[in-house]
Amino acid sequence: MLRAQSVVFASGSNSFASFRIPAIIKAPNGDLLAFCEGRVNSSDDFGDIDIVMKRSVDGGNSWSNLQVVVDVGSLQAGNPAPVVDLLDPEHPAGRIFLFYNTGNNHEGEVRKGRGERRVVYVTSADNGKSWAAPVDISAQTHRHGMAEDWRSYANTPGHALQLERGKYRGRLYVAANHSEGQPGGRFEDYRAHGFYSDDHGKSFSLSESVGFPGGNESIAAELSGGRLMMNSRNQRGDKRMRIVSVSEDGGNRWAFSFFDSTLIDPVCQGSIVNIGWRDNRAVLAFSNAATTRRRDSLMVRVSLDEGASWKHALLVDHDPGKKKKDYTAYSDLVLVNKNTLGVLYERNGYQEILYQPIRLKRDFRPFKR
Repeated sequence: MLRAQSVVFASGSNSFASFRIPAIIKAPNGDLLAFCEGRVNSSDDFGDIDIVMKRSVDGGNSWSNLQVVVDVGSLQAGNPAPVVDLLDPEHPAGRIFLFYNTGNNHEGEVRKGRGERRVVYVTSADNGKSWAAPVDISAQTHRHGMAEDWRSYANTPGHALQLERGKYRGRLYVAANHSEGQPGGRFEDYRAHGFYSDDHGKSFSLSESVGFPGGNESIAAELSGGRLMMNSRNQRGDKRMRIVSVSEDGGNRWAFSFFDSTLIDPVCQGSIVNIGWRDNRAVLAFSNAATTRRRDSLMVRVSLDEGASWKHALLVDHDPGKKKKDYTAYSDLVLVNKNTLGVLYERNGYQEILYQPIRLKRDFRPFKR
């Protein structure tokens, strides 16, 4: 039996017409910070959109009042990708990075070259209570206007990560995607990629792009041996499953990519996170709307063999009556403690964003952490 859910963001509250695109992290002091897009006038993907946050000091049982973290006036700020840097000697108490994108036109128009998307971050050294001035890193992370002709651009959505082991320990990594050149049929102009910093945000590098056409909303997790796994949405929709890419050098180049037939997907976003180590191998958790037909049936899976198989699964929420076309959609995962995993997800036709705690040892009965 799952523990009680809590509503974190509800459409129509706090002068926002809609809340979408959840992301969640645990701050250095243990607080849970839930982020999303606060869409002022409607649920549309473009328009007056802020990035907002709520805090939980009791493990997700209750949530604070809403805090606006990023407001770029009447334009769009979206795709929040937060991560905690715990390894910067200049910030021994930890510092939060919140990466986001700004845009000046609809995604479809940006794909046609009529507008641009930029990459920006803000930081907090006090567990999200206050935020420093924005830093635009587009010149390092976006090839807009260059020979490659990148156009549309988006961070994950969901959390970013910091590698904690091996040669690339300390690396901040943000999975992302972009479109290249003129719009292609079945969204073949999309490619997944990542960007990263090895000096705690002073400079950034771009990974190579994943070779699969149609790679869209992506998220990454650390594996053993300096490897990294990126999990991407297949925007082409020809195969209703996730694209998985594995890097052997901390997310710079991709050794191989494949479609994971276990991770079925209705062309939607998903989340992946490293929740610990077992026999020096990463234990992974993954969440998405686990159907091929519509956005429904939010499921969390656990892999004990670094994503080679997903033998442990828990259906978190679904609509047995199929009254809502999009009942459960985007989600993000956070490790709360060694026994608890949290999932922040959209439900009920995007009318609310909920937080659901999951007890790893009880809800996943076959799973021994």
